[in-house]
Amino acid sequence: MSARTLFRTLTVAAATAALGATLITGAQAATPSTAGAPEAAPSAVVKPGEENPFLGIELQGLKAEQRMMYPAGHPVAFWALVLDDETATRHYRGGRFFVYAPATGEFGGFLDTDIVVRTVRDPRQVVIADSGFMRSHPRVEVRYGNPDRPERAFTVATATIWM
Repeated sequence: MSARTLFRTLTVAAATAALGATLITGAQAATPSTAGAPEAAPSAVVKPGEENPFLGIELQGLKAEQRMMYPAGHPVAFWALVLDDETATRHYRGGRFFVYAPATGEFGGFLDTDIVVRTVRDPRQVVIADSGFMRSHPRVEVRYGNPDRPERAFTVATATIWM
């Protein structure tokens, strides 16, 4: 794993942890004290801390979606790019999905639960939450095939920033 990929992976993990801590602290501050009261079922709605970070990126085969994760049992909302319904329902066999920036040859990662992974097998696992990686390259592609030979892999979806 290159140093740049490792840095991006750690950046996503740190951002997720910081967002989760902020939301948890805010939820605790907004909850009234219930000392001595019977325990009630939690009904807090957690809203994302920011707007869609993928606005302004032209998407083909992808869509921006608001997602939830529950690290340590606490809800955290975040934005991610996922395959659109048409692309996700196609039949794929014999390869893996990966995020690739063809101009630089760099690889991105997918968010699998709360862990960043380089490849996934199932199209429903294509969850891109690293908006920094997406915005630092003019074109990013989700490819399917052998990640060791990205030039021979099939381009499934693209995200393009027009300058």
